[in-house]
Amino acid sequence: DEPSEWEKAELDQAQVEQRIKEYNSQINSNLFMSLNKDGSYTGFIKVQLKLVRPVSVPATKRVPSLQAGRQGPRTQGVKRRTSFYLPKGTVKHLHILSHTRASEVIDALLRKFTVVDNPRKFALFERSEKDEQVYLRKLADEEQPLRLRLLAGPSEKVLSFVLKENETGEVNWDAFTLPELHNFLRILQREEEEHVRRLRHRYARCRQKMQEAL
Repeated sequence: DEPSEWEKAELDQAQVEQRIKEYNSQINSNLFMSLNKDGSYTGFIKVQLKLVRPVSVPATKRVPSLQAGRQGPRTQGVKRRTSFYLPKGTVKHLHILSHTRASEVIDALLRKFTVVDNPRKFALFERSEKDEQVYLRKLADEEQPLRLRLLAGPSEKVLSFVLKENETGEVNWDAFTLPELHNFLRILQREEEEHVRRLRHRYARCRQKMQEAL
């Protein structure tokens, strides 16, 4: 994707300091940006997670050991994975540096939610609203989200960040492990069963109303 107008901007040290002062004067929270002695700066970005597919997290199941001592059966942890859907509208604030890259933001978000999926399955997007239109642009790995935040200002309409699946056309199912695929199938089966149950309930009510009318 083409770089945004903020990505193209160049600021010297004095301009960065002035921008930080303006930014801090416009926010209605304590999520300030701070200028460091080495010329870098720190601040917060808010990322909304809009994931369509489930994510994988570690799950530990306690199972009896084959070797049982006199103190009774011993147990050992077996590392497993489980998959679930993150709630819609999930947001996370991250405190980052001006030189923190988009790929590092993705890694940090996955660690926050203990997601063990490959980070390459996800992408960080820049969202903006202009003339009642919504625009999304995928950030390159080396782009610096806090720098974009400073240049755009604090308005969420002007600029916000969204984590989505790294779509490159069709889903590359080969990128998923066998346990992940089995978990996806189980989730889809449960969703299908729930959808069928609702349809049957709806038609049963319609049939009952028709019989009452007759």
